[in-house]
Amino acid sequence: MTFTLAPPIEPMLAKAVPELPIAEGMSYEPKWDGFRCIIFRDGDDVELGSRTEKAMTRYFPEVVEQVRAQFPARCVVDAELVVIRRDAGKLPRLDFELLGQRIHPADSRVRKLSVETPADIICFDLLALDADLTGLPFAQRRARLEQILADAGPPVHLTPATTDPAQALRWFEEFEGAGLDGLIAKLPDTLYEPGKRLMYKVKHARTADAVVAGFRWHKQGEGIVGSLVLGLYDKHGTLHHVGVSSSFSMQRRRELVDEIAPYRDPATHPWLGSTVEGQRLPGAPSRWSGTKNLEFIPLEPKLVVEVAYDAMEGDRFRHTAQFKRWRPDREPGSCTYDQLERPLSLSVDDVLGPAAR
Repeated sequence: MTFTLAPPIEPMLAKAVPELPIAEGMSYEPKWDGFRCIIFRDGDDVELGSRTEKAMTRYFPEVVEQVRAQFPARCVVDAELVVIRRDAGKLPRLDFELLGQRIHPADSRVRKLSVETPADIICFDLLALDADLTGLPFAQRRARLEQILADAGPPVHLTPATTDPAQALRWFEEFEGAGLDGLIAKLPDTLYEPGKRLMYKVKHARTADAVVAGFRWHKQGEGIVGSLVLGLYDKHGTLHHVGVSSSFSMQRRRELVDEIAPYRDPATHPWLGSTVEGQRLPGAPSRWSGTKNLEFIPLEPKLVVEVAYDAMEGDRFRHTAQFKRWRPDREPGSCTYDQLERPLSLSVDDVLGPAAR
């Protein structure tokens, strides 16, 4: 590519804030739950860069074709790749698990999934159009982006935006039901600076009481707890793995060794040798874990912990849960899925607008 802005480029980032920031001309957008992607096009040459500056081009051939068909001949666009799940009788919604499956080493599998679970492209910033635009204020970049995508159609989308804080707050409550996880706020005069946290993000925050059914040692070895393995009971009394809590100081990790010691080496455990159909168990490999050791050490499921989480992905915590406190006053059997707050259902097409339907 002959651009001044040649790949790779680290995307500009957002700083987490507890509530919606309000300022003159502030622009608010949905926070999409997908893969951040800097899209480069120079004629027929297209490259898809990830947040970690690694190329994703080979995994999304259908995105490359859409960029060639609908983007200007020479441009760099900041976007999010998402997969919209469309099941008969259900509202369309984002599905991060299906998106994660797109990262596969086998070319035949990549081609198959590009047809079965194609990605949509949500565009929200313009870094170059023949020339470098990163030195322009965001408001001007957004206006240029709207112009170049005026005739674009699905699966290419321009993310909705508003400068009305009241509208943004409504979006914050409503859009979660379509699988989105918050809002991004941008000042109108912000220049595009790769790697800098010059935007703001507001995410949903909730707490839940979960059973501690196991743990993993820290990568530094035994004597330091790496993570607590969490579970919730379904309505039939089956304990499912829902995620982990792992954000501890080194001192706290050492203290946890003694706190969980009385529950080690249980005679039986609901996850060892289980044949219950549909039960989610820890230790399954994923695209992200690679060769990482996911074996866990079982604990008698008697400890209850309160954790903070932002969203659910199916029947598990979407991200690592944050340890809040032990709950000795709670019975493990009372830690069920019923306690979780479920957002109202909303079609992701209602977020993207009529053109997405």
